[in-house]
Amino acid sequence: MADTIAARVLAFNNALEIKEQLPEGVSVINPFSNPETLRVSGSFYEKFYSDNTPRVAIFGINPGRFGAGVTGVPFTDPAKLEIDCGIPNSFDKKAEASSNFVYEVVHAWGGPQAFYQRFFIGGVCPLGFIKESKNNNFYDSPALRDDVLPIIIDKVWEQIALGLDREVCYILGKGQNFAFFEKLNKTHGFFDRLVALPHPRWVMQYRFKRRHEFADEFVQVLAPDSQ
Repeated sequence: MADTIAARVLAFNNALEIKEQLPEGVSVINPFSNPETLRVSGSFYEKFYSDNTPRVAIFGINPGRFGAGVTGVPFTDPAKLEIDCGIPNSFDKKAEASSNFVYEVVHAWGGPQAFYQRFFIGGVCPLGFIKESKNNNFYDSPALRDDVLPIIIDKVWEQIALGLDREVCYILGKGQNFAFFEKLNKTHGFFDRLVALPHPRWVMQYRFKRRHEFADEFVQVLAPDSQ
């Protein structure tokens, strides 16, 4: 396989693991332990990232159970992967709220081909966590945050090396996710500039009736002319 962003993402995903001891009751969401996830996510990246054009980074928090936790593609549930991105898959086509919002943004931008030609969606932490059968963000407890901090630092650098433009990174989540990554960025200098955007889950949970306004706001903020 040629040395493309797609090839580097596939190698990155295939190597993802957390060996460190985590706090009691916390388990890891690693979708790439499932061969079907590796297959369909590989098809996604080969379709949209088989080149070396630098992408602008958009970082979420960490994968959840029903989007990237199933498909291996951030903010892309099985229905969006098949219907919107044209990647057939055998997963239950259950919709996920954050994915619904993100794909409203994707289509407002011009569709998956145009959107992914410019942007790469990753995560501050590329693996997710579950506690008591619920999504557990990496910053939900000081113990978990401290346990995964070295992994986060390494994986941010590795995501940058996939082919990301270091001028700006858009952070999904204006609260704890942005505060955490802003502090980390000041220490490590990952990106020249950070821009906070509302988290899609927050929009869908607390501002659902205004979701179209927020989608328009995303497009305006992400537009090159707004830099």
